[in-house]
Amino acid sequence: MTIPNFAGQKLKSMIERVERLEAEKAAIADDIREIYKEAKSHGFDTKIMRKAVLRRKLTAAQREEESALLDLYLSALEAMPAQQTAQAAE
Repeated sequence: MTIPNFAGQKLKSMIERVERLEAEKAAIADDIREIYKEAKSHGFDTKIMRKAVLRRKLTAAQREEESALLDLYLSALEAMPAQQTAQAAE
């Protein structure tokens, strides 16, 4: 099956745009890793920083819902005997 010249050029253009964006995305990911590496060298806990970044993206209502669900799950786990919890993990 052959693609008409115009469609082929359009397809090539779109693929090249995706490739450029993928390269930019990789460069940005490298920059972010460097920031976390710098933060770690200053004594910051990068795991907590990542959680803070994720939570800041949420609305207040979404954060409240997430916290409520986490509390619910944790209290359900605490109500289970330790042996049941270990078996559930298997």
